[in-house]
Amino acid sequence: MTERSRSAVVRTATSFQIGPSSLIWDGSSLSYDIDEWSVPVPTRIRGQVRIWPTAITEHEFSLDSGGHHRWRPIAPCARVEVQLGNPSLRWSGDAYWDSNAGTRPLEADFVSWNWSRTSQPEGASILYEGIRRSGDSFCLALHADPNGGIEPFEPPEAAALSTTRWWRIARSTRADGGQARVLNTLEDTPFYSRSLLSKSLRDQPVTMVHESLSLDRFSSAWVRCLLPFRMPRRFL
Repeated sequence: MTERSRSAVVRTATSFQIGPSSLIWDGSSLSYDIDEWSVPVPTRIRGQVRIWPTAITEHEFSLDSGGHHRWRPIAPCARVEVQLGNPSLRWSGDAYWDSNAGTRPLEADFVSWNWSRTSQPEGASILYEGIRRSGDSFCLALHADPNGGIEPFEPPEAAALSTTRWWRIARSTRADGGQARVLNTLEDTPFYSRSLLSKSLRDQPVTMVHESLSLDRFSSAWVRCLLPFRMPRRFL
């Protein structure tokens, strides 16, 4: 992720360009053309990620009582192909595409949240819950079918998870019987984690992609000082 100047950003109804990288929607698939440098050790990352949704949903959810923050699961069911030239990597599989939008900083209205998604034979299931600054919370449990329909279901019991190893980010989820375990931690950062979980959901054994976000940690001064090392600024 790189911060760039206003002149390096161009948007149309079907495309979005940020410096040398771009997103293009052709009516049936979304293509991410990537040409970036990784940090802190500079390494070129070039290639394409392409997503084919089975359907586009029209559902949008407000995450706060004031309507400042919205979440839309654009394509809960999709297929992805990744082809990178540098590094040389290729794979394909199930995919998911969503969008968060808002008129205020996330840290102004939320303390933390946990999100997870899994593929199931009849579609995909999504769990999304968080704690607001006002002290109350939200919890969404949704099932999406391949045709774009979304139906809520009763959220299962809360299940505690271990904190991340290096940055001690708190993690939690919901599962049948209140039991879940971490299979692998994919990202362990000062304010965010991404993990693979094993549990039962809607009476089926599943592996879920899970993320935890701590907005208290993100808004702390020492974490803000670290951000430029992970998101360098470019002026072109």
